[in-house]
Amino acid sequence: MTPALEVDRLEFSYPDGHRALCGVSFRLAPGECVALLGPNGSGKSTLLLHLNGLLPETPGRGESPVRVQGEAITRARLARIRRQVGLLFQDPDDQLFCATVAEDVAFGPEQLGLPPAEVAGRVDRALAAVGLAGYGPRDTHHLSQGEKRRACLAGVLACEPSILVLDEPTSDLDPRGRREFKALLRGIPAAKLIATHDLELVVELCPRAIILDHGGVVADGPTLALLADEALMLEHGLERPHSLSHRHPH
Repeated sequence: MTPALEVDRLEFSYPDGHRALCGVSFRLAPGECVALLGPNGSGKSTLLLHLNGLLPETPGRGESPVRVQGEAITRARLARIRRQVGLLFQDPDDQLFCATVAEDVAFGPEQLGLPPAEVAGRVDRALAAVGLAGYGPRDTHHLSQGEKRRACLAGVLACEPSILVLDEPTSDLDPRGRREFKALLRGIPAAKLIATHDLELVVELCPRAIILDHGGVVADGPTLALLADEALMLEHGLERPHSLSHRHPH
């Protein structure tokens, strides 16, 4: 089976010379839900921006080390790749830029050149899927953090991607908002790569985890086994989640 996403020895340095990614390799199977863990500055966000071609800003002439549904990212395929890989930014305000929720959610489908009736149907379906049915006319600036995040997710889902890439999706949500967002994610069939510090979310949603540090993959395996490895977690600035403490007595 063709992997939904394949990254093969991905390297990246910023213009100031900072080496952000050092030979990152992994695969994501269709429908798989994988956590991307690591301390701040480990390269998680930089990696995510490569997965739908936002980085590098000037694609090289050679074959990209990132393949989506078996296709390497190229300039010619960029529009198609971005339809397939939905990216949810860490800060919803970086993603919401239209006046109303409906306009924002419609933006992606409109870029796909879909007819207005199809766009409207996708907007309604996406808003219903994230629990914001009826929110279309609302001003995006007046939404709560949780509603903004769900509106962003609706905008991504309206493009019907096969892969969802999420950067800290629960970072500023209250416990109820976090619970609701986890339930939402669980119901989405797309393959998911979730960069997060929310280890309870990881335990609940992601059977597999990848740990990134200093721009490289330091571990990739079953979530519970990695999170229970206290030495590994401490070495890479991570803590064992509370919910595991009673599952794996010392």
